[in-house]
Amino acid sequence: MILASDMSPNLWLGIPTAFAYALTAWMGPRLASGSGHRLLVVPWLLHGLGLAFALFGSQNGGMRFGFAPALSTTVWLMLTFYVLEQHWFPRLKTRWTLMALGASVVLIAAVFPGAPMHSNASALLPLHWALGIASYGLFAAALVHATILSQAEKNMRMAVDASIDVPILTLERLTFRFVSAGFVLLTATLLAGWLFGDSLYGANTAWRWDHKTVFSVLSWLTFAVLLMGRQRFGWRGRTAIRFLYAGTGLLLLGYVGSRFVLEVILGRTP
Repeated sequence: MILASDMSPNLWLGIPTAFAYALTAWMGPRLASGSGHRLLVVPWLLHGLGLAFALFGSQNGGMRFGFAPALSTTVWLMLTFYVLEQHWFPRLKTRWTLMALGASVVLIAAVFPGAPMHSNASALLPLHWALGIASYGLFAAALVHATILSQAEKNMRMAVDASIDVPILTLERLTFRFVSAGFVLLTATLLAGWLFGDSLYGANTAWRWDHKTVFSVLSWLTFAVLLMGRQRFGWRGRTAIRFLYAGTGLLLLGYVGSRFVLEVILGRTP
């Protein structure tokens, strides 16, 4: 039996946040559109406060980071875009799958809070991380819109009478705006790591062709091909979405995947 005094502060914050997400997933579809939107703000705010406490709280020995905080921050950023869009597109539904994802990453981050930042790392390292995680959030938002777009196009092909949250052309424009913005930030992140690796991480820790770097560069190339194909050949539909899925999967394997293997499977602190 786990006593309340044995629970970490991260779990104290994570459990109520996960419960709020679960409650939103259950109640959201049963409420009017506006009420469901307002209900989503509650777990989103709790999630943001929990991230600030977990990443920067002094009880954790300074700034910490790892695969789980990266996932949690990515999902929170994705939901931030979703919350904002619900004001611009009132018909945008509160999807229970996103709420379930939010609850999951909050609990995972509470169990795996990450490791403290290296003492020899630069004070600019958090900015470098912020650029990378922001690109994660933008690509995650693009993935959500692409999934909604794919379902809407499938309904049209099958002549299914199903209302959509946002017009298809608007969904397509939003998807590629998120991809373009994410690509810019990913490019900046990779360039910063390549040009200023020693300054960011300390001496002799500059650019290395490890798993994280290889998957990140492959992801960058995939998104570059997608945007070039969109610009020159008008790629859309299944072709564009497949490239988006592939690029996002490679990006996820880059940082989150490599850190997961180190922290959980191998039990090592990078």
